[in-house]
Amino acid sequence: MKKKVLLLGETWTVTKIHTKGFDVVELGGFDDYSVYFKEPMKAFEDIEVTHIPNHQVLSMFPSTAEELAKFNVVIISDCGRNTLTMYPDMFKVPMGPNKVQMLSDYVLNGGSLIMTGGYVDFQGFQGKGNYHGSPIEKVMPVNMMETDDRVEATQGASVKVLNPNHPILKGIDTTWPRFLGYQKVFPKEGSEVLAEIDGDPFIIVGDSGKGRSMAFMSDLAPHWGTDFVKWEYYGKFWHQAISWLSKE
Repeated sequence: MKKKVLLLGETWTVTKIHTKGFDVVELGGFDDYSVYFKEPMKAFEDIEVTHIPNHQVLSMFPSTAEELAKFNVVIISDCGRNTLTMYPDMFKVPMGPNKVQMLSDYVLNGGSLIMTGGYVDFQGFQGKGNYHGSPIEKVMPVNMMETDDRVEATQGASVKVLNPNHPILKGIDTTWPRFLGYQKVFPKEGSEVLAEIDGDPFIIVGDSGKGRSMAFMSDLAPHWGTDFVKWEYYGKFWHQAISWLSKE
């Protein structure tokens, strides 16, 4: 049976202004870094990925608990709390169900959630991720900082595997590529830290209600994960993580 994965985020629009002497040229664009995850997952026939880009999360996120429950695992990757909270029509009462609470309930009722590191994940750049104090934090295996939680590591941060025999890490080289940054969190009592990065928690897993959650403290795409996405074990790691979270 296929394990259905819902990936939220990893996209953004780009607006550039090039000033060349007297001449000004405006350029637009769209970046989709979800491909760094989606392409390797195509190698696994038991994985089916549905991706909702950031600009469509407001309108395309499942509108009911029943729709959300069709997915085995939800991944939040560079998708901030505001994006997950709001609706296209913000001048209607009510706007719609509380999607942040819906995701929390989804985990408590048996679903699984992964949050990866990024500028608008966990608390994020200048607090723009804003997941501290949210219902999602309650089902994650970590407590989040109240302020900007980034640790920028331009020199490269090193990973130390603590439990290589865990199903998520079994058969994966314990020598990981270095990362250009990560986010600092505090593991909850009862959670398990599978790996550290420069001495801080890196991969943390835990149970919440009937479900499971995982905090992966760096990026599944560039720039923090620039070498990670090129690693030969990248796909295997995510496949095993999804399988464990799906309780298989």
